[in-house]
Amino acid sequence: MSTTYDAPAGRTAPGSPSLTPVFVRLKLSLLRNGLRQSGGRRAAYITSAVLALLFAALQLLGLIALRGDAHAGTVTVLLTAVLALAWAVMPLFFPSGDETLDPTRLVMLPLRPRSLIVALLAASLVGIGPLFTLCLVLGSAIAVAGSWAAGAVAAVAVPLTVLVCVALARAVAAANTRLLTSRKGRDLAVLSGLVIAVGFQVVNFGAQRIGDSGGLSTLDPAADVVRWLPPAAAIGAVDSAADGAYGRAVLQLLLTAAALAALLYGWQRSLTRLMTSPDGSTVRPADTGREKSGAGLAGLLPEGRTGTVMLRTLRYAWRDPKTKTAWITSLAIGLIVPLFNALQGHGTVYFASFGAFMLGAQMYNQFGQDTSAFWMVVQTISSSRDAYLELRARALAILLVTLPYTVLVAVVTAGAIGDWAALPEALGLSLGLLGAMLATGAVASAVFAYSIPQDSRKNVAPGQGGIAFLAITGGMLTSGLLCAPLIALVIWLHVAGHHDSLWLVLPAGVVYGALVAYAGLRAAAPRTARRLPEILTAVSRG
Repeated sequence: MSTTYDAPAGRTAPGSPSLTPVFVRLKLSLLRNGLRQSGGRRAAYITSAVLALLFAALQLLGLIALRGDAHAGTVTVLLTAVLALAWAVMPLFFPSGDETLDPTRLVMLPLRPRSLIVALLAASLVGIGPLFTLCLVLGSAIAVAGSWAAGAVAAVAVPLTVLVCVALARAVAAANTRLLTSRKGRDLAVLSGLVIAVGFQVVNFGAQRIGDSGGLSTLDPAADVVRWLPPAAAIGAVDSAADGAYGRAVLQLLLTAAALAALLYGWQRSLTRLMTSPDGSTVRPADTGREKSGAGLAGLLPEGRTGTVMLRTLRYAWRDPKTKTAWITSLAIGLIVPLFNALQGHGTVYFASFGAFMLGAQMYNQFGQDTSAFWMVVQTISSSRDAYLELRARALAILLVTLPYTVLVAVVTAGAIGDWAALPEALGLSLGLLGAMLATGAVASAVFAYSIPQDSRKNVAPGQGGIAFLAITGGMLTSGLLCAPLIALVIWLHVAGHHDSLWLVLPAGVVYGALVAYAGLRAAAPRTARRLPEILTAVSRG
């Protein structure tokens, strides 16, 4: 990296203006120009800012009201730790939320990393996020500051905690800049919704466990450990000073200050590496000289059209961000719901069918994931038989994942509940539901195809929301009706007292699910062959 500075490393030349006010004005200009782009964006930003600040104010008042409570230290220390964790993962899931998070934009400027991190750190303090963090940290410090000495420690601990949170986000962003600007980084951003949804489930489960096990006192052991981990250690220092343990308070403050210094040093090293080393776009990849065709998964799939379509479907699921998100969301939620209900003590082994329900939904709108590239598939379909082979191969690709997954969810649910005797019937119902979902999904893909936009976070193109609602809702209700014979069999065996024969539901579910799936594919094939032009038009709209 070239530079025009003659001063020692990390210092600007005498008389050079400070970078800090320049970067602060740059951050304000980016915010202002972003709001000028459209009235909708301005309204969304103002609304989100008002809601965030209102929530922060309520949290501040709630933390102040916690002052004097026996568990105030536990709550505030753990809250600070969660806040720091949020700052750490924020750059990974929202890399485009702040344009200044990408230091590669500054590579061509004659700036030294040591002076650059000070300016970037100051600019990072401008925004809703830092203000929200300041409110929570300030409220936490007030909640535990029970003396003048603790107040003096809080005057140092509050800004130190905020600086550690911001520096943590910056250090993580700089260390993962190459990842965040790649396709994998965009995949992480798309998966952020899944992480948030799973996080809410975990928090909800934890809150219920706390309520069932005697209140906040159950968190004291965790807080005793976390209060020594920066930046929660800074709030722990305020609590320690309030208890008169001044030596411990000083040590906790020193730990937080050391963490800030380590983060700034790591951030500086990452900036130096980014601004002086080439990336993958300038380095020619090595030629391995080995032929990869036929290796890996492709070598395990059947020959002909079936194997080709299965491989393409699985590659979509792995490479396309939205398809990958749908798969991972279904895999996670399909296991979390039955497992958490089982751990909470009011679940049933029949919840295992929820996993089959979530995975079977991947059969819906099979052609929509192809988008405009579906025209290449259209060239290979000239008859109902071609359409049947195409749909069957896509269903087999889904079954390659859903079959072992359905068995896994049923076994885990039965084990968590401790009802192994009900495993065969629960698994039989799950497999029957999976077959019904594949059947209705094939028909819905032919009759209710819709586009999935690739350049936005929406999953349905404008004007096709009604079609998507009919396809998914109608298909799921029909799948439930198709499972009525299996459900009736289970009820009859229970009512009639034939509990020793309930194991028959498992083979019945396997056979019934296979027959229903076959019938659905056969019914969808001629419709697909007849409606190819309409399907191509529908899926190409995004």
